[in-house]
Amino acid sequence: MEQQDVVESFAEQSHPDVLEEFDRASLGDLVEKHETPFMVLDLSEIDYQYKSLQAALPGVKIFYALKSLSHPELLKRLKSLGSYFDLATIGEIDLVESLGIKGSHCLHSHPIKKDKEIKRSLEFGCNRMVVDNIEEMKKFIPYAGQVELIIRVGFRSKQAVVDLSRKFGCALEELPILVNLAKDYGIDVVGLSFHVGSQSLSSMTQANAIRSSIAAMKLMNGVNWKFLDIGGSFPISYQEEVLSISDFCAPVMEALSELPEDIEVFAEPGRFISAPSMIEVVSIVGKAKRGAKIWYYLDDGVYGGFSGQMYDHAIYPLAPLKPFDPTGEFHSSVLAGPTCDSIDVVAEDIELPEMFIGDVLVSKKMGAYTIVSATEFNYYPKPKIVVVEDIFDPETDALA
Repeated sequence: MEQQDVVESFAEQSHPDVLEEFDRASLGDLVEKHETPFMVLDLSEIDYQYKSLQAALPGVKIFYALKSLSHPELLKRLKSLGSYFDLATIGEIDLVESLGIKGSHCLHSHPIKKDKEIKRSLEFGCNRMVVDNIEEMKKFIPYAGQVELIIRVGFRSKQAVVDLSRKFGCALEELPILVNLAKDYGIDVVGLSFHVGSQSLSSMTQANAIRSSIAAMKLMNGVNWKFLDIGGSFPISYQEEVLSISDFCAPVMEALSELPEDIEVFAEPGRFISAPSMIEVVSIVGKAKRGAKIWYYLDDGVYGGFSGQMYDHAIYPLAPLKPFDPTGEFHSSVLAGPTCDSIDVVAEDIELPEMFIGDVLVSKKMGAYTIVSATEFNYYPKPKIVVVEDIFDPETDALA
């Protein structure tokens, strides 16, 4: 590979151009105050992402999916913006309740629930819940008249990085069976939901699912349809380019224009709101030459903040904090995590300028499915989260 090709490859992968001198100085101040590894949560970026999605989906109620990132300061900011919340567990109910969020502003979207989870949701005041099969419907017989059920339909998507309809959602032909069963038991069915998958690179599956859901609603007479929940799937750019949120949502809004006006529309974004809001700052704690490669050992890895590389199939933009010479020499390198497990590798076979013990790297787009799935394997603590305002400039996606 020619040297210039190496430089362009590294620039494309790691986006070092976002760390300009002023930005590096700002991050350097944080490194002076906080021991690595740590994550930086920028609340102003939450504002920007939420408002961008709201503008792209006018008239749609946004229910933020806590599972992507559930930091209390993030939730408080979203509450102030008028967001609703998508819950799946008793722990999430306890969290939002402690922040003064009302049950009437929430949706319990997990299709499979224990009886105590149903009771806790109702106690909290959240009576909108999701089912997707006969056995789950039967669990609500004792709660007839107390709940409003939304039936989840499965629409498989090959264009989503994570195909969530593989695990949940009934087939369209099963819908009348579930609706009739609910009628027999006196249980109110009020809506349909679906989730075509996380980090979808095309919105056409979502648009087609909307039209199929509308057609199914029209076929089932005698149901007081109130809601259509179109799930998440809204993508953000890690390494690859994705459509702008307005372009992505355009086919979705076109499909929603066919929905009767008296039916409310919900969306359940998680990643789109949380992912760009957080970076991670790590240090090189070890260095070794192994064959033709230089191994750099970081103080966090795939068992910690980088867990999304294992569970979420994400590769995060990564750059050295200190400036480097783009015309200088690059070396075949490996970035490894700190644990004693050989699977703990953040990046392999990448071309990097030579770095040294104590050097700091910054990884972007670390807000979604990272710290929430981190472990304390080997008794390495999870990275702490530092909450700030205005670290990022949303217009340029640069640190400021």
